Amino acid sequence: MNIEHSNKEAIKRLQEEKLTLALRYLQEKSPFYRRMFLQNSIDIRQIQRLEDLAQVPCTTKQDLQLHNADFLCVPRENVIDYITTSGTLSDPVTFAMTDADLERLAYNEKISFECAGAKKGDVFQLMTTMDKRFMAGLAYFLGIRKLGASIIRVGNGIAELQWDSIERLKPNAAVVVPSFILRLIKYAEDNGIDYKKSSIKKLVCIGENLREQDFSLNLLGQSIKEKWNVELYSTYASTEMATTFTECQYGCGGHHHPELIICELIDDSGNVVPEGETGELTVTTLGVEGMPLLRFRTGDLARFHTEPCRCGRTTMRISPIVGRLNHLIKYKGTTLYPPAIFDVLDNVSYLENYLVEVSDNECGTDDILVKIGLREHLDYDVIKDLKDRFRARIRVAPEVEICPADQIRATIMPDISRKPIKFIDKRKKKRYE
Repeated sequence: MNIEHSNKEAIKRLQEEKLTLALRYLQEKSPFYRRMFLQNSIDIRQIQRLEDLAQVPCTTKQDLQLHNADFLCVPRENVIDYITTSGTLSDPVTFAMTDADLERLAYNEKISFECAGAKKGDVFQLMTTMDKRFMAGLAYFLGIRKLGASIIRVGNGIAELQWDSIERLKPNAAVVVPSFILRLIKYAEDNGIDYKKSSIKKLVCIGENLREQDFSLNLLGQSIKEKWNVELYSTYASTEMATTFTECQYGCGGHHHPELIICELIDDSGNVVPEGETGELTVTTLGVEGMPLLRFRTGDLARFHTEPCRCGRTTMRISPIVGRLNHLIKYKGTTLYPPAIFDVLDNVSYLENYLVEVSDNECGTDDILVKIGLREHLDYDVIKDLKDRFRARIRVAPEVEICPADQIRATIMPDISRKPIKFIDKRKKKRYE
């Protein structure tokens, strides 16, 4: 039986077997973890159950930043692909992947796409970049190829080129950032394209939440679905995990692949939170050869859902990400995370783009400034309209400033960036970092 349809005892037994192998590998191959085990007097033979992981200190993004080379477990000549991700300090973090790691990545994406109902014979339009040392685009390419489906590599942005490819090559699915879907719809409406009758029937969405914590569609998801009645599948992943959580057709959280990753939710003190509560996702990668990670703190806050899914899978499902731990904002007596602000802005048709800036104030709380670029001049009070929308949705209204759309675009999508930078934290001390 497929492990994702097995009982909880079988899943736990498999993970503990793989954990033992992972610890032995780290003890033998990883300069960072060998040093950490020695400094903390950790005998890996005493870590046999998932619960025993609590004995091990967590690995942080700063560890990766400061000791990047010490995480490498193979000779450099065994590295096939170099990937980078932004770190907590100024320089990016490098991830080195072997041929076995790329094969693992392909397997991960294959079963993730299968979770979203994809199959051999599908044609996927890839609306995300494969260059700039970006893992995601490469991962999708490898997974779709392993699935036996076809790929149209268009890359990110350029709505005109996306529609030209759709009309010429008739893909039935796409991988896309949700907010870009609204731009695709707007371009189609402005240029007489009957997008509702296009070949696209399924959108696998990356990088942004589509759902609330109860799994209902959020404002962004609702605005897409009201315009375009396609199948929407939300995903969650990161470079460090090299693993994806993807929704099935029931849209009740991203499914866990237990053969690839061990997941914990921890509190600020590093303790596992009670079942059903929100905590910081902390992961241990399984089967990674180049740069495996042990109890890595992702910085993302989530919940686990452990009841069996209607699709038949018995694995844990992860909730939509609540927010990033160090992005917590305290504003006018309200605690919130940037995704709540984005959700309001992504549902405003007259906005071309936006940027959210957070800074300190002398009262010890935070100030929020939302800079917006407009698609066209409007004859009503845009700032009042936006503030009313914010109050209705998140109970507070940040300051709003209208700026040239080109000026905002230069900030949120600089040449070296692989994805939009919609949030800038100017606080001298980030919260909960």
